[in-house]
Amino acid sequence: MASQSYLSELFSLDDRIAVVTGGSSGIGRAIAGALARAGARVVIVARKEAELAATTDELATDGCRAAWVSADLSTRDGVRAAAEQTAEVFGEPDILVNSAGINLRPPMGELDEDVWDATMAVNLEAPYLLGLRFGPGMAERGFGRIIHISSQQAHRAFVRSGAYGVSKGALESLARSQAEAWSPYGVTCNTLVPGFVMTPLNSRLSSDPERVAALAARTMVGRNGLAEDFAGAAVFLAGRASGYVTGQAIFVDGGFSVH
Repeated sequence: MASQSYLSELFSLDDRIAVVTGGSSGIGRAIAGALARAGARVVIVARKEAELAATTDELATDGCRAAWVSADLSTRDGVRAAAEQTAEVFGEPDILVNSAGINLRPPMGELDEDVWDATMAVNLEAPYLLGLRFGPGMAERGFGRIIHISSQQAHRAFVRSGAYGVSKGALESLARSQAEAWSPYGVTCNTLVPGFVMTPLNSRLSSDPERVAALAARTMVGRNGLAEDFAGAAVFLAGRASGYVTGQAIFVDGGFSVH
């Protein structure tokens, strides 16, 4: 078998349909681009129409098939509406990537119910509801991939983890519960755990040069993460090659978590 054919069998996403929330910026944008360039038809879900249009236009220029849905994932009705709209674009998805998130981290003593509720709604409840909508259909068809984007704060408390860390810890537990339910039917459910990545979500930290340098020094590779560092891991988890990988939290962090 020629190498190109072998690699295609393992990693090609031709004929697959993917939904990527938070896919217009940061890690989500890099993952949406990677899945599209690997052959998937990708629907990107986020709030800002200008960013959504710019992302899909770039992918179209590269010959990819991509569309966008503007949605508010902070309410149950908004999530349900987004799910139905995305399914109308290319059809029921084979791949769901939950990358949308909010990063509100006041001091613990100032963490009020509004911040708690907003954080859980976007970071945890939206992935749960989208999984509930799409997971059973994936299982019925015999193939599915659910990928969540978590955080170091799911495993250790620092820089005011607050409700954010709780939501990400619960998200990893959600992946295990989804894996238990649907992996016997061909649906794998995993989590990617970033280190510190220079994205808009981390603008508060990335504006502090000393903190940025300290975080880079904590890695084994000597630098902080970039959004494109997640492309290969996402394509792997989205395709046939990862069929025996499920319920896992896979760290893409330059060794940050073990150094």
